[in-house]
Amino acid sequence: MSYPHLFRPLDLGHVTLPNRIMMGSMHTGLEERPDGMQRLAAFYAERARGGAALMVTGGFSPDAAGNLGPHPAMMASGADRDRHKVITRAVHEAGGRICLQLLHAGRYGKHPAIVAPSALKSPINPIVPREMTAAEIERTLDAFGASAALAREAGYDGVEVMGSEGYLITQFLAPRTNQRADDWGGSLANRMRFALEAVRRTRAAVGADFILVYRISALELVEGGLPGEEIVQLAKGVEAAGASLLNTGIGWHEARIPTISQAVPRGGFAWATRRLRNAVKIPLIASNRINAPEVGEQILARGDADMVSLARALLADAEFANKAKAGDRAAINICIACNQACLDHIFVGRFASCLVNPRAGRETKLVFEKTSNRKNIAVIGGGPAGLCFAAIAAERGHAVTLYEKDAQLGGQFNLAKKIPGKQEFAESVAYFAERLRRAGVEVMLNTIPSSDTLKNYDEVVLATGVDARRPAIPGLEHPSVVGYADVLAGRAEVGEKVAIIGMGGIGFDVALYLLERSSRATLDPQAFLSHWGISPSGSLSQPAPAAPAHRITMLKRSSTPFGDTLGKTTGWVHRAELARNGVKMLKGVEYRRIDDAGLHIALDGKEQLVPADTVILCAGQVSRRAIEAPHVIGGAREAGELDAKRAMLEGAELAARL
Repeated sequence: MSYPHLFRPLDLGHVTLPNRIMMGSMHTGLEERPDGMQRLAAFYAERARGGAALMVTGGFSPDAAGNLGPHPAMMASGADRDRHKVITRAVHEAGGRICLQLLHAGRYGKHPAIVAPSALKSPINPIVPREMTAAEIERTLDAFGASAALAREAGYDGVEVMGSEGYLITQFLAPRTNQRADDWGGSLANRMRFALEAVRRTRAAVGADFILVYRISALELVEGGLPGEEIVQLAKGVEAAGASLLNTGIGWHEARIPTISQAVPRGGFAWATRRLRNAVKIPLIASNRINAPEVGEQILARGDADMVSLARALLADAEFANKAKAGDRAAINICIACNQACLDHIFVGRFASCLVNPRAGRETKLVFEKTSNRKNIAVIGGGPAGLCFAAIAAERGHAVTLYEKDAQLGGQFNLAKKIPGKQEFAESVAYFAERLRRAGVEVMLNTIPSSDTLKNYDEVVLATGVDARRPAIPGLEHPSVVGYADVLAGRAEVGEKVAIIGMGGIGFDVALYLLERSSRATLDPQAFLSHWGISPSGSLSQPAPAAPAHRITMLKRSSTPFGDTLGKTTGWVHRAELARNGVKMLKGVEYRRIDDAGLHIALDGKEQLVPADTVILCAGQVSRRAIEAPHVIGGAREAGELDAKRAMLEGAELAARL
C-alpha cells in the first residue's frame, strides 16, 4: 500500500519538508511541570524519528495575561528561551523540525488576570475577562514578535500563531466577542487588524528564512463567528502579512458541535480547508480526525489541502509516518478518538497520554528494554490489558502464550466497536492481533488453560476482565430483562419502550446504540453535517427533528449529575444526542420490581411505574477471577467503568517490569 501524495516533498522556499505529515499542536500538560522540558524533548524526538516532517508544540503564551492557567507556559524571557533548547536539540538530533505555537488564551484563560477584546465571559469559563486597552493591545502584539524571536534563538524552526478555536486572536475577529468601538472593532478591517498585525510583527522579528504557520479558523461553528466569505478575506490578509503556511482549525472550544470526537467522520472537515484553495497561494493544511494514512492521502489527492495535520494520531503511534512510508498500514496503531487519556487528562490538570499507547508522554519513564532473562509467560485473557501486556512482553524477548476463552481477541473492545461512532475500536483489535503475530505470541482461542497447564510457566498474568453486575431486584429473571452485552452483540431483541438500569458509560453507549444504529453507523460526512445542522457554507441551521425507534428511560440509584462519569470532552455530545431523542433520565430511584408491566420504582417517596417492553441491565461490572494468579491486571484487578485506559497502562507497566 503506497501513499504518493503523502510522501511528496513540500518546498517552502528556504526549506523543503520531506513529506506532507505535520504533527499538529496539542497541549500535553508537561509544559508547566518541573521536568516537563526534558520529557517533552523525549516526546518530540521520538516522533521526529518516526518520520513526521514538521511538529508544532503545545501552546506557549507571549505574555503572562495570555497563559492558559495559573501555571505559566510562556516564551517571554531569556530563561524561557534557554529552557526550550533541550527540546529543539533533541528534535534536530533525531532529524526532525519543530515549531513553537504562540497562543494567547484571551478569555479562555483559567486565572484572574485574563484579558479579551471585550469584557464578555465565555460559556466554558466562569472568569470574566478585563477589556484590553489600546496600549495593552500594542504591547501584546509586540510580545508576539518578541516571543517569536526568542523561539528562533531557542533553536525552533518556526512558530505557529494560534488564530483559531476561540482564543484571543479569534476573539478579536468575531463579532461574537468583539464589541469594541475603536480601531480594533466594528468593521471587518478593524476586527482583522489584530490578527494581521500579529503575523506582520512576528515575521519582522524572525526574518524571511523561518517557518511561520498561521492557524486560521476555517469553520467557526458558533453564532456570531466569521462567515465563510470573511474567513477567505482573512486568509488573503494573513498570506500578505507574511505567513508561510495556513493551518486550518475547526470550531471554537465553546461550540456545541463535535469537531474531534468519535462522532466525527474521518477527515470530516477537509471540505472547509478546500474553500480556501483559490484564495491563497501558500500551502494549506487540513486537520481534525485524520487518523489513518489513507485518509490523509485522499485529502491530498482530492486537492483539499497541501499537507495534513495529525495530533492524536501521533500520540497513538510515534512511528506513524515511517510505517505509512513503508506501506505497512497494518502496523499502525490507529487513534480511536476516545479523548480519554489525552484531552480529558488536560481538562483535569493531568498530562496527556494515549489509551492505546500508554507510553505516550511517558517516554522517559515507561521504557521497554530487551530482557536478559527470558521467561515463559502465560496470559489469560485477550482483552485490552492482556493484549497490551502480551505484545510488549513478547517484543522484549519473553516467550508468551495468550489464552482467550472466546473465538476472537478484543474482550470488551468487541462490544465497544458496535456503538455508532466507536467503530475505531475495531482498528485497535486488528492492530494488537497483528502485533502479537509479529512478536511471536502463541494465541490460543476458545481455550481456558487448566491449573496443570499453568504450572509449566514461569509467570502467569490474569487479564480476564469483567462480568456484568446483576443488581438485587425482584423480577430480574423476567423475560423482558436482558444484559447490555446481549443487546450489543445482537443476541437480544429490544422493544419500543426501554428502561436502562444504570447511567454510567455503558448505559449511555447502549442508549446511543439503540437510537443511532440506523442513522449514523457509517459516519458518512454529509449525514454528519446534516445531523448537526451545518450548511455547505459553514453556517448553522436547526437540525432535523429526531424520530427515534425506541422510547428510552434511563435510571440510576445515585443523585449525582447525569453523565458525571463520561469523558470531559465527549460527554456533552452523548448528553446532547440523548436529549435530542427525547430520552428521559431519572436519578435517586429505588428499584422495587420488574414484571409484565415494566419496571416499578420509588422516586422522591412516590411509587411509579416505568413502562418497558425491555429492561436492559447496565449496572456496572464485577471482576472476573476464575483462578488466583501472581499478576492481575485490568478489569480482573479492579472493575470500574470498563476502564480500558487503566487496563492497558497496567499491562504496559507490568510488561516493562517482568
